[in-house]
Amino acid sequence: MLYRRMAKGGKTDYAIFEAAASGPDTIRPMAELLRPHIAVITMVRLEHASRFRTLENVAREKRSLVDALEPGGFAVLNADDPNVVGMAPSHRSVTFGESEAADYRVSGISAAYPRTLSFRLHWRTGVLNLETPFPGEHFWLPTAAAAATALEIGMSPQIVQERVRTFLPLDNRCQILIAEGGPHFIVDSVKAPWHSLALAFEMVAKSTLGKKRVVLGQLSDFSDSGAKYARAYKSAREIAEQVIYVGEHAHRSKANEADRGVGRFVELRSPKDVSDHIRRTAVAGELILLKSSSNLHLERIALAWTHDVRCWIPDCGKRESCQTCGLYEVPFEEHKSFLADRRRERRRRRFGWLLGGLSPTRRS
Repeated sequence: MLYRRMAKGGKTDYAIFEAAASGPDTIRPMAELLRPHIAVITMVRLEHASRFRTLENVAREKRSLVDALEPGGFAVLNADDPNVVGMAPSHRSVTFGESEAADYRVSGISAAYPRTLSFRLHWRTGVLNLETPFPGEHFWLPTAAAAATALEIGMSPQIVQERVRTFLPLDNRCQILIAEGGPHFIVDSVKAPWHSLALAFEMVAKSTLGKKRVVLGQLSDFSDSGAKYARAYKSAREIAEQVIYVGEHAHRSKANEADRGVGRFVELRSPKDVSDHIRRTAVAGELILLKSSSNLHLERIALAWTHDVRCWIPDCGKRESCQTCGLYEVPFEEHKSFLADRRRERRRRRFGWLLGGLSPTRRS
């Protein structure tokens, strides 16, 4: 992922890259190519466990960003994570976190959806009160990292406050979608490593909305998956009136017959089945968490309240979100012909005037 800010005259002020780790030796080549001036490390958690195996392996991979810093560059590190703060280079680093020793210290973290996250950031110039659009407290971590980095390179506190307050959350990363007269959806359908479930469930538990439901799809971490689906159900049922499992692992919940009988637990096979079930049983103003790895595209369940979703294939094989794909209102089996028709129409509009069709002035 790349974000670039352009100054007047087309000159680039700065570029921000996300270097994602999917396995050993996946960040290092990118880091050596980028040679960053600033390396920001937010946390070390055991994701892609089947490839990394240990936290130490994840930390070693992420440290390659710090090792690749340009001369004179610096690292921005999470002071609360020993696996991160231990990456500090000898020349310069800046820390953030709840630790008293952090250069940018965080306090007063608070969120209870529909009241969104706010917290205080203490630094050498004073205290910055930050209000965000995020529904859960755990978003303080990336927000503090971004704010600390911006302040460290000289951005004014007022601009940092405004940019944080008006930031548009990314699609399907705890994105809020509210259906008029229907549910409030928290769509968290990009990743579902084991450590992220507790954060998502805590977000639901702290919400002040009435009825709460959790829809759980596929976990991203496949080690000991059977036991983890069962443990996830036990945690989810403590904070939600109904837990819905969907997909090929739904049978792993180990929900008892009593929970199944009263509807505390519902097992369904496809996102379309879940969408139909929620449509039949929805209560205005209830909170529904959609949590899964990306393969099931659970975002369609929320999109169906505002769009005519017609692509309901359980696993389409596409890694991008439904919003990025843009074809969720077209049946999956018609995607190829739809795209071919669209390409032909673009060519016709662009070159049709050569064949006596559209005039050049009407070209798009």
